[in-house]
Amino acid sequence: MDDRRKVQRLRALKGGRVAINGAACIDCRVRNMSAAGACLEVVSQLGIPDDFNLMVTSDLARQGCHVVWRSDSRLGVQFTSC
Repeated sequence: MDDRRKVQRLRALKGGRVAINGAACIDCRVRNMSAAGACLEVVSQLGIPDDFNLMVTSDLARQGCHVVWRSDSRLGVQFTSC
């Protein structure tokens, strides 16, 4: 698979939460991350929309995300404004 990222991602293993409409949250694991995006691992993609907010637990950071690709248990997201 071709890597079309503009910024190289660094490996990470951080806990996170997918926040949908400011209410519902789904636990996830951040597998890699850069200033432009991240790869998230989830148990199930059921109910995860194309746009959501990501909260990285260890950083106490909140970042808007847009899904660029999906697989069974992973999402590739591009960061947007919250």
